[in-house]
Amino acid sequence: MVLDTTYSDKSNTQLINDVVGKPFSLLEVFKMKGIGSKRMVIEEVSPNLKQYVNSISDITYANLELRPNGLLVRINKGLRNYTWIIPFYHLVIYKSNGSSIHAQGKFIRFKNNINFKENKSFFKKLFSKKIEFDAQYAFIDS
Repeated sequence: MVLDTTYSDKSNTQLINDVVGKPFSLLEVFKMKGIGSKRMVIEEVSPNLKQYVNSISDITYANLELRPNGLLVRINKGLRNYTWIIPFYHLVIYKSNGSSIHAQGKFIRFKNNINFKENKSFFKKLFSKKIEFDAQYAFIDS
């Protein structure tokens, strides 16, 4: 689900908190050494996300934010901001030339450049949180 978050709206904030959990506390952010990524260049998006990226040759940026039960992808299109809400049970990440995030029939592929390489520690945190979340629902082999 993608929301227009250019302006603060209580209903959007409540919806985000219900789907992926409330933001981490300040103490948890310090323990985790940050919960957000640096901005990354969007290389390609799925057809149903085309309306949220720049249609001309301008570069579109996005950054990621961890939440207790999911991930927020914040897309900057000119002066407008959009947030793609992804719960961990929908999240699939592929590492190829760059990285791509898939969920809910949509995907975003990020360009493999210096900005992407600076976010290596963030992706390690993201993978560990996803594994921790999936371990809660692991099936026992009999």
